[in-house]
Amino acid sequence: MNSNVQLVKNILKYTFGLVPIVAGLDKFTNILTDWSQYISEGFAGMLPFEPTTFMMIVGVIEVIAGVLVLTKTKIGAYVVSAWLVGIALTLIFSWSYVDVAVRDLVMAIAAFSLAKLYEDNQTIAKN
Repeated sequence: MNSNVQLVKNILKYTFGLVPIVAGLDKFTNILTDWSQYISEGFAGMLPFEPTTFMMIVGVIEVIAGVLVLTKTKIGAYVVSAWLVGIALTLIFSWSYVDVAVRDLVMAIAAFSLAKLYEDNQTIAKN
């Protein structure tokens, strides 16, 4: 395999493995940001618990998704891609942090690309 392709795969794998883990863990500490600010007031009002509790649940999901990317890269990359699209759509529908939504859509495309790179790799290995 081309060494540049392998380099890109590794960079994307560790980016989409480690960043969700770090962001997920930060949902418990709010060192990077106050994550509950990204929840719209309307959505927060529908929650049966505090927005901070919701963000902790999100954090657990993100940590699991990151670990999945590191261990089962193709599946994990699809999960992270879908998760990022979900976040982006939520932000777009509430029309808040639209800049973050656009960034998340770009990251979703990159995570999807990682999954496709691993899919192609598995196809080649079977032939």
